[in-house]
Amino acid sequence: MSNPNSTPPLGTANTEEDELTLPRASINKMIKELVPSVRIANEARELILNCCTEFIHLLSSEANEICNQLHKKTINAEHVLMALNRLGFSDYTAEAEAVLKDCKAVAAKRRRQSTRLENLGIPEEELLRQQQELFAKARQEQAQADQQQWEQLQAAAARQALQQQQQHGGEDMDDF
Repeated sequence: MSNPNSTPPLGTANTEEDELTLPRASINKMIKELVPSVRIANEARELILNCCTEFIHLLSSEANEICNQLHKKTINAEHVLMALNRLGFSDYTAEAEAVLKDCKAVAAKRRRQSTRLENLGIPEEELLRQQQELFAKARQEQAQADQQQWEQLQAAAARQALQQQQQHGGEDMDDF
């Protein structure tokens, strides 16, 4: 008889139960973060994994039922919150609402960032033209700065050559 927890051979279909589990690594990470100084037996980890999976299944089924009763086609956050209350998990509602608020804030921030360009009201072609103008101006300013630096180096070299010539010229006078 095969082990129900073993991975099925390649090419064989997974059972429905295998497809409806949470990643063990994620559960293990959560356990380690919540109770870092406690050792948890593998059987206990497996039990926690099964409980989490069952809780999600129960909650999503109840949210689906609420969604159907309200003649909606998409389960939304309010359906999940109603399911928590209906299943007797109202203690989790406040924390779930806080997480929902955070998720909405993050989503709104992403939308604002992605539409910042569209909100300018300037066509993309005009923005590209302005960018090219700025690049051309920066290249011109850099060329002028390079030219000034070159002229300063030339002037410094000329002064140094003149000083050397004067030093050598004075030595030539002493030779006579």
